[in-house]
Amino acid sequence: MTVKLFADSASDMPLSFFEENQVALIPLRVYIDGTEYEDLKTIDPTQVFQEIKAGKMPKTSQPTPEDFHKLFTELAKSNESGIYIAFSSALSGTYQTAVMVQEQVKEEYPELDLTIIDTKCASVGFGLVVKAAADLVKSGASKEEIIEDIQFRSQHMEHLFTVDDLDFLAKGGRLSKASAFLGGLLNIKPLLHVEDGKLIPIEKHRGKKKLLKRMLDVMEERGVDLENQLIGISHGDDEQSALELKSLIQERFGTKDFYINIIGAAVGSHAGPGTLALFFLNAKK
Repeated sequence: MTVKLFADSASDMPLSFFEENQVALIPLRVYIDGTEYEDLKTIDPTQVFQEIKAGKMPKTSQPTPEDFHKLFTELAKSNESGIYIAFSSALSGTYQTAVMVQEQVKEEYPELDLTIIDTKCASVGFGLVVKAAADLVKSGASKEEIIEDIQFRSQHMEHLFTVDDLDFLAKGGRLSKASAFLGGLLNIKPLLHVEDGKLIPIEKHRGKKKLLKRMLDVMEERGVDLENQLIGISHGDDEQSALELKSLIQERFGTKDFYINIIGAAVGSHAGPGTLALFFLNAKK
């Protein structure tokens, strides 16, 4: 039986990925000056960062219940088997809404075959989980095999990142244990990670060079087989820093495969320009 994949735009994969891999895109919403946009579909991440740099503060919201209802009903009618790979429930209500709508659709279509997985991941870390699942679908893997892979990667995906301005995360209520990190001195860079789906600051460093070195140190402490795994990097409209980080990782670990992409509009609205994030697995299957 064919397995149909669904993923939301907080996975920070480009629109072309969804189209080429036949993954159904569920866009989060972005609001700028009262105008609503669908992440990836009607607004490009670069536009969002330009608006932020111009002094605007975009707001975001989860996909609507109607979005889910339409897709899940279509799945039930198609008699296909589905997996919805969801953005961290600690950062958005997207997962909870999907579960609620799934129950509603099941009342009308009891045969709905849909598994919803809370990845506890974000940005390209989430995207790498979706990409691996899409590769498995293409290879003809069973639904059980795909679910097992999604769960493994979700549990073992490390997120390390820095932002230029913690205020973005704090204002959006997306930051845990933030108080000690706010109002830092000039050129003090925070290092954050994701723990059980939540964004948590762990250290502060003076200057970008020291911070990047520390990111690699933590990567070495936590990562496994770094030479041979696909490493993800996402950036807040700062490709130069992403390529610099890639070069340092190649030099230190001999890593061959990278996936680099700009942070999407929904995540970027909270992280802000200049964000740099690194994703890798801390265990081998």
